[in-house]
Amino acid sequence: MAHTGTDTGGNTGTDTDVVIAGAGPTGLMLACELALAGVDVVVAERLAERTGESRAGGMHSRTLEVLDQRGILDRFLAAGQLTPVGHFSGLWLDFEGLESRHPLPLMILQSAIERLLEERAAELGVRVRWSSEVSAVRQDGSGVTVGLSAPGSAPATLRARYLVGCDGGRSAVRKLAGIDFPGTPATMTALLGDVELPGLPEDFVFMRRVEGGHWSALALEPGWHRVITTEYEVAERDDAATFEQLREALIRLAGTDFGMRAPRWVSRFGDAARQAARYRSGRVLLAGDAAHIHYPAGGQGLNIGVQDAVNLGWKLASVVRGRAPESLLDTFHAERHPVAERVLHNTRAQSALARPGAQMDALRDVFGSLMVYDDVNRQLRGMITALDVRYPADGDHPLAGRRVPDADLKTPDGTVRVHELLRTGRPVLLDLCGRPEPAAAAGGWADRVDLVEARSEDDHWPVPGLGEVPAPAALLVRPDGHTAWAADPGRAPDTAELRTALTTWFGPARRQ
Repeated sequence: MAHTGTDTGGNTGTDTDVVIAGAGPTGLMLACELALAGVDVVVAERLAERTGESRAGGMHSRTLEVLDQRGILDRFLAAGQLTPVGHFSGLWLDFEGLESRHPLPLMILQSAIERLLEERAAELGVRVRWSSEVSAVRQDGSGVTVGLSAPGSAPATLRARYLVGCDGGRSAVRKLAGIDFPGTPATMTALLGDVELPGLPEDFVFMRRVEGGHWSALALEPGWHRVITTEYEVAERDDAATFEQLREALIRLAGTDFGMRAPRWVSRFGDAARQAARYRSGRVLLAGDAAHIHYPAGGQGLNIGVQDAVNLGWKLASVVRGRAPESLLDTFHAERHPVAERVLHNTRAQSALARPGAQMDALRDVFGSLMVYDDVNRQLRGMITALDVRYPADGDHPLAGRRVPDADLKTPDGTVRVHELLRTGRPVLLDLCGRPEPAAAAGGWADRVDLVEARSEDDHWPVPGLGEVPAPAALLVRPDGHTAWAADPGRAPDTAELRTALTTWFGPARRQ
């Protein structure tokens, strides 16, 4: 049974199912997923408390969908603001036509995201240990011993069955596990600060390109702006960024500091792009920035980290609870590594497109002229939002491996949306044809899979990248909202394929 409250550390080890290093959005979302599935989890965070730093600034459509799947989206919508547009390297994208109930990006600061996820984690009984930095990792056949250190305190240990590093781009867990982090180094330096900017004559400036780089001033909340300067020289990341450096950089690029004052937060970032060679080493796994870093173009990093967590959570819970073999954890790397690899690829392209110079001006003009075409816009926004992600899957049904559309269904109890059926974090077998085969085939998994009999209110379902496809006769939906198996309408479902999918994702059938 999960324990409640906040743990401030101590000298004695605490046994638990899973230790998560890092209490950022990825770590907290993973903790929520595990706790929802009945797994005891402890989050170890090196910081003593929340810093209040605003950091990332938005959530895309697919992330909003996964929050909706868990029934907590309203909290985030109340704390942020929807916006109809996004961008690809400063060239505008229109999100209005996305095939989702939540097509628009939500502008919400990372500090608010963390607060809301921490509240949700507390509701589910997750323990957070502050001032607890992972300093040692030792694996054996039955678990992992995690050494923790804190200033002014004696070392502590936690014994767990698994450890997940969600501790950022400089992940201690990744280094201690000996996982390589190959990629490309930074070619530029950006400074970011949340400041008052009383002399700015416009409401906002977005990626104004000049001879030495580019700058932005974004009005995220009343009374203050986020100023971002980018110059094509590489600074040492170990040096703390200062307000004076930000002011000087803005003067170089914009010719003035616009009366900049009252800094709340100043940071530095670059366009280094690196990815863990493997997301799993025995009983140690990586997610979020610990597994991949990149230029923060298009606001994709926080989003794919949360999506990493939702992909991993149910799999790790199934293994911990003895319902699926340990090999299920290997699908985490197989599915999520290509997703981050594509993000690294598109952010490298965005970084290149942002560079100054006449040649790049011409390339941006050509690229921008192509973006007015619906097909190009659709391709880019599907990539940025991750709505078009398709995992490897058996079968040739167009929904196989894709996130399930949030269709309206008629049930004996009334109308329900597909995503609402995922609130419990359990897989769902949807029988939409009224035939006996799906229920009969899934009988051995009744303890793990919810069977729902319903009818689709629509004959066709919209799928990003495909358009509309016929509503299936039946489908098996994983807890993360991706389709494990689907049957075409108008013919009897292939029960052998269904049983194979059930065994692959949810372990062997229970003896009846």
